[in-house]
Amino acid sequence: MTYLPRTRPRIAVLADIEQALPRLADWSAIQALADVEFINHPPVGEKLIALLREADTLVLMRDRVPLHAALIDQLPKLRYVVFTGTRNTTLDLAALQARGIPVSHTEWGPSKASTCEMTWALILGALRHMEQETARLRAGQWRAPHPQALGGVLHGQTLGLIGLGEIGSRVARVGQAFGMDVVTWSPNMNAERAAAHGVRALALEELLGQSKIVSLHLVPSAVTRHLLNAERLARMRNDAILVNTSRAALIDHQALGAALRQGRPGYAALDVFDVEPLPLDDSLRSLPNALLSPHLGFVTEPVFQRFAQGVVEGLLAWLRAEKPPRMMS
Repeated sequence: MTYLPRTRPRIAVLADIEQALPRLADWSAIQALADVEFINHPPVGEKLIALLREADTLVLMRDRVPLHAALIDQLPKLRYVVFTGTRNTTLDLAALQARGIPVSHTEWGPSKASTCEMTWALILGALRHMEQETARLRAGQWRAPHPQALGGVLHGQTLGLIGLGEIGSRVARVGQAFGMDVVTWSPNMNAERAAAHGVRALALEELLGQSKIVSLHLVPSAVTRHLLNAERLARMRNDAILVNTSRAALIDHQALGAALRQGRPGYAALDVFDVEPLPLDDSLRSLPNALLSPHLGFVTEPVFQRFAQGVVEGLLAWLRAEKPPRMMS
């Protein structure tokens, strides 16, 4: 039997767990030129290498599948990578450039607005005990059978923002609209920069001790990794709500579980975790003072529409031997 050499490029689309990319763009022109495989729940280790070894192109959904040098070395046919969004913290760009493999990305769409809105959804949900109240209503009850603490009010409370970038500043404006006193800290924060946003700069320890709501909006670095450790968590108010829609690495995961069991802070509302999906045996799942969402900050229809359109644009350009838009330098 004679085997003909493979002539059509192979494209592997990784970790689109929402299954949104093929729904939100027209892939027919791509599929006319290449074989496309959607691997929505990719394995790890050798199984992943086996799936990708024949791939000419990888499409990465955010940084869900780390593309490090060791994996790149195992993919001899790889010729192009495109990822969604504008930043990928688990992509070894230097290793790809050393192989001469071009890398491009998509636009973000309204992801900053989306994450800001998710932050406030978590704040309000935690403040008003929405998860517990909805569960009680579904169980046929109306009020709790025993006396318990009631929901709170934001007006007049202090909102502490750790990070005041594009998302943090949006969160600040909403807090001000609620009538909150907004304070901030970041490694490079100063009084002038804070004042430009109508907020006050505080030392981190002061912010943690004063704030009813503490919300994280930093990019992890050597300085900010596990910024909120056991000692700093213990400085928070016993009625404080800690919110994280940024990166899990900013909080010491084990220390947070212990702190919540001890009641300081009083509540956590989290959209990001060290391991995703969150393992079934993770202790946070069983804590009554933790509101958890499955990393939904950027997961909205308008954002994914921009992702899908950008991926298709990049793939078509590459397949036609043209320069893809939004190339990484």
